[in-house]
Amino acid sequence: MTFLVTGSSGHLGEALVRTLQARNCDVLGIDILPGAFTHRVGSIANRDFVHRSMQGVATVLHAATLHKPHVATHSRQAFVDVNITGTLNLLEEAAAAGVAAFIYTSTTSVFGDALIPPANEPAAWVTESVTPVPKNIYGATKAAAEDLCQLFARNQSLPTIVLRVSRFFPEADDNAELRDAYADANVKVNEFLYRRVDIEDVVEAHLLAAAQAPAARFAKYIISATSPFSPEDLAELRRHAPQVVRHHVPDYEPEYARRGWTMFAGIDRVYINERARLELGWRPRHDFRSILTRLEADRDFRSTLAQAIGSKGYHDRSFADGPYPVGHGPS
Repeated sequence: MTFLVTGSSGHLGEALVRTLQARNCDVLGIDILPGAFTHRVGSIANRDFVHRSMQGVATVLHAATLHKPHVATHSRQAFVDVNITGTLNLLEEAAAAGVAAFIYTSTTSVFGDALIPPANEPAAWVTESVTPVPKNIYGATKAAAEDLCQLFARNQSLPTIVLRVSRFFPEADDNAELRDAYADANVKVNEFLYRRVDIEDVVEAHLLAAAQAPAARFAKYIISATSPFSPEDLAELRRHAPQVVRHHVPDYEPEYARRGWTMFAGIDRVYINERARLELGWRPRHDFRSILTRLEADRDFRSTLAQAIGSKGYHDRSFADGPYPVGHGPS
C-alpha cells in the first residue's frame, strides 16, 4: 500500500512520514517547501502536480494547509487556493485513481464561535454534533473542504474520513496575556484537560482512520486528548476550574506547586473524543493524568515523536509581538 502524505515538511506531515517509514510502508511526502521527509516539492493547488503525485497511491493523508497563524500574513484568496482548491484537486485525482481511503486533517477551529458560550453560561461540551460557526478565513476554508470531502464520499464513492484535530503545535500561544501569565509548558499541560492532543496520538488516529475508511465510507471525528470531565462539571468548570480538576486529578496540585505552575481559573470548552475511541478503536496514550506522571518523574511532557519533530514555526521571519501576528489579514 502506498501512502501519499501532503504537507510533509510540516509538523503533522513529518510525523506521518516518519511513522510510516519506521513501519516500512511505501510513502510519498509532498510539500511546497523542501524538507527531510518531503520527496517531491510542489503545490497541491497545481492540478498537474497532484495528478503526477497520485499515481500508484492507495491512501491519501491530507495534512497540508494554510493555518490560523497565516491569517494575518496571507490573503483570503491564498487560503481558498490551498485549503479549498488544493483539497478539491486531491479529491478529484484520488477519486479518478480509485484510492481506497482519503483522510482529511481538519481542525477544531471549524467550530469557531460555537466554542465559547456567553460569560454566564457553562463551558461548552463539544462533540461532532455541534454546528460549526467559523470566525475567520481559516475556519471557513477548512469547513468548506470538509463539505467537499463529504460530497466526494457520497457522489464519487471515495471512502473519506475527516479528523477535526485539536491543538498539537509546539509554538508559544499567540495570546500575549497568556504568555505573560503562565510558563509555556504550564499552558500546554493545562490544555491537555480540554483542547490539546499529542502528535503521536494524532498520527495513530490517522492510520486507524485509513484502515476504517473503506467500511465507514464517510465520518467525522474529534481528535483530542481524553478529558477527565463530565457534563455535570461544566458549570463549575467555567467558574472554578482548579476545584473541578482537583476533584478528578487530586495529585496535580503538589506537582504544580513544585514547578510554580497555576491551573487556569476557568475553562470555556471541552472537546470530546468518545466517537473516535468507539468507532476507530483509537486509544490516545497522552492525557493530563499520564503527562502528570511524566512530570513527577522529571521527564518531558511531550512524546518522543513530538520531541523529535520539535518546533518549525509558521513563517520565514520573526515578529516582535509574538510567535505570529494576530489580525484579520490582508484582503
